Amino acid sequence: MDALAADFARACGYTGDSPALLEAFDAIRRNGIDRARHDHVRRKAVIDALKHSEALFLAAIGPALSAQEAVEDAARFIAFWRNMPRWRQERRLPDLIRARQQRLVARYFRRYSHRIWLLEAA
Repeated sequence: MDALAADFARACGYTGDSPALLEAFDAIRRNGIDRARHDHVRRKAVIDALKHSEALFLAAIGPALSAQEAVEDAARFIAFWRNMPRWRQERRLPDLIRARQQRLVARYFRRYSHRIWLLEAA
């Protein structure tokens, strides 16, 4: 058992020394790292696909006319979703996932689009 697994277990509040539980904490830690890497690669692929042109980005953010407007729309929907009853939240989960994705993309392009598309134009 490596020190990272023991440190992770202690950070989670486990103070024992059971090899089985330390191994379980290590598996949880490795799974979390793998999932974070997978999610990062997936988000990067979406961003890279939209970098090619401003028209692709504008089509991806839907009816919004700018990145700022897309961020505001996504934030508004996320707040609206949190105030829904549980049964309706479960039915609208795909919309929440889409809103979070749109917010991520819009935030990225709000911050970096001028650099990206100026380099493309040059």
